[in-house]
Amino acid sequence: MITYDEAIHRVIDTVKVLPPVEETIENALGRVLAAPVRARWAMPPVDNSAMDGFALKGTGLTAGSELRVVGFVPAGRPFTQAISEGEAVRIMTGAPIPAGCDTVVPMEEAEVEDDRIHLSKTPGPGQHIRRRGEEFEEGEPLLSPGTPLYAGEIALLATAGISTVQVYPRPRVALLATGDELVELGAPPGPGQIINSNTYLLAARLREEGCHVLPLGIARDEQRDLGDKIAAGLRLDVLITTGGVSVGDRDLVQDALGQHGFSPIFWKVKIKPGKPVLFGTAGKTAVFGLPGNPASSASTFELFVRPALRRMAGFRDPLPPRLKVTLSTAIDGGEKRQRFLWGTLHEDQGSYHFNPSSRQSSGQNRSLQGAQALLPVPAESPAIAAGTTVEVLLLRLPPGQSLQETVPQQSEP
Repeated sequence: MITYDEAIHRVIDTVKVLPPVEETIENALGRVLAAPVRARWAMPPVDNSAMDGFALKGTGLTAGSELRVVGFVPAGRPFTQAISEGEAVRIMTGAPIPAGCDTVVPMEEAEVEDDRIHLSKTPGPGQHIRRRGEEFEEGEPLLSPGTPLYAGEIALLATAGISTVQVYPRPRVALLATGDELVELGAPPGPGQIINSNTYLLAARLREEGCHVLPLGIARDEQRDLGDKIAAGLRLDVLITTGGVSVGDRDLVQDALGQHGFSPIFWKVKIKPGKPVLFGTAGKTAVFGLPGNPASSASTFELFVRPALRRMAGFRDPLPPRLKVTLSTAIDGGEKRQRFLWGTLHEDQGSYHFNPSSRQSSGQNRSLQGAQALLPVPAESPAIAAGTTVEVLLLRLPPGQSLQETVPQQSEP
């Protein structure tokens, strides 16, 4: 049985970045840039005022100097009249600096009397002027491949005149739950039956990751129904199944996948929860067979599926970032498999503490409620005392935490 480290390396080595597509910047939010972007023009395109005030030639002026106001420059309109010494032009923020002017005096530093102003302070040479190209020049590189596009990047692209970009597409993911014991939400469970909650959990996480999701419903424990739904799922980039990957008489997923060209890469990993997780490919489709227990399904999604999706979507660091934290309560040791414990984070005097959830059962959705991180506990580990510094796999940023303060688990292979 392979370890988690061996398994995740196989996943990352197997899945490939999806071919880039061209997208408008309105639809590129959250996507990863696939090609470099250069500015179409300089920004600012001309010298302009950073303040509402008066544009003038500042040489030789001091507090008390008097100047005659000879015009007005609103934003968006050039001023063509030549400006001489002893003259000033009222100017608005963003308006082009008139020829002959090299300084802007803010409104609050000038006393206005009819068509004249008196300076209350000695102006500094070149003050309050935004210089042409100080943000970027025409043709200057702005963003490099691998950059995630968030609001700031979208604004920069728009400013530079970029309306479309090459990005990696959002992965298309099919979800298939398996098992005769499952019923859909809204149907009353019969004796021995439970609601198909895994599909809701995984669909929500997939949408949080920006994926396109195709729920395939529930496949019954018989080959024909299972095979038909698997065939539909293999048309997408990723197929995720839940349940049916253990060793019971009704665990038919591997056999059904084998009828559709599935090549297994691993089955069973030395972890708890999630030991019977399955991974492989069928053509160009990555296939994950997750255990049916809710917390096992959730943990194997975070440990294996999410990194694969991020790899496909072009992220440089597809694995969860690690965050050093202080353990709030003691952890038992001695387990034969590596454990991953759900927990929450809280800040105390500038450092973060990890609180393991009181419920760690693989069969409970309550294990997942509010979880922000997973704590890896090595196989055969001794007990870990409260107050020990440990590293957790970060699932959600706690308030006030930035990714720059975390340690990447691994750079892109």
